[in-house]
Amino acid sequence: MDPVPGRLLVAVNPAAAFGRNRAVGPAVVERLVREGYEVAMLREANFELLRREAEHEFERGVDAVVVIGGDGMASLGVNLVAGTEVPLGIVASGTGNDLARGLDLPFDDPLQGLEQLVVQLRMPPRTIDAGVVRQGSVDTWFAGVVSAGFDAVVNERANRMIRPRGPSRYTIATARELLTFRPREYVLTIDGVRREQRAMLVSVANNSSIGGGMRVVPQADLADGLLDVFIVHPLSRVAFVRVFPRVFAGEHVAHPAVEFVRAREVVIEADGVVAYADGERIGAPPVSIRVVPGALRVLA
Repeated sequence: MDPVPGRLLVAVNPAAAFGRNRAVGPAVVERLVREGYEVAMLREANFELLRREAEHEFERGVDAVVVIGGDGMASLGVNLVAGTEVPLGIVASGTGNDLARGLDLPFDDPLQGLEQLVVQLRMPPRTIDAGVVRQGSVDTWFAGVVSAGFDAVVNERANRMIRPRGPSRYTIATARELLTFRPREYVLTIDGVRREQRAMLVSVANNSSIGGGMRVVPQADLADGLLDVFIVHPLSRVAFVRVFPRVFAGEHVAHPAVEFVRAREVVIEADGVVAYADGERIGAPPVSIRVVPGALRVLA
């Protein structure tokens, strides 16, 4: 007979996808208990309280962390386990679910995600890279993308929107920001090389997509030990409107205004933008970003 598999920390965001998947958390816990796991489930009134309680529970010792929700919950899990031997499992039930997409996990069917989690818990975890973004004296881990341009401005607007419910929020936020957005002045230091330039968009990617499947860096590799800097040079509004929709299919990569640079460390300085990491607000630049190869173990 197999031994009892171990102790799991399961963190649930009941408001993920605007509450459409409230039943997922209890279903996951019930199934994991039937599978023989000891489960500590956390489902708090707000994200900050959930983060604190998860940190406290993690310090007690767990064999794996499972997050149920979208990329905000994935970010919570990454910041718990990165740099440790504890693996992270994801049951995607949020709006964007971009880390689940990048890991080839189910991103639009939570029950299918649960079935895959049960299988993956019995298998050796996969090792991928993670990044660290520093703003001031605060370090934040990320597994996906740091945005500090038009995409971050869109994220800022989308987070303030109540409707619509789903990835189309990002599409509508994009359309609204296009009406007034102008190129920003940036100072980028990429692996020690400083460059001053104007740009519409600057992102630093470990994963390939943001915003519910916008494939900003389709060639990104989660385990290559490098980050991909994505720069969109100044364009007229009309030209930008034509290019930006192509990002959803990753068809923008050959456009003459698009540049990719691979790097291990990037510093972004700019006015008038806010940096986001995996959809979570980091703050105003300057921010420094570095890759930590093999820092994250995932159940995928």
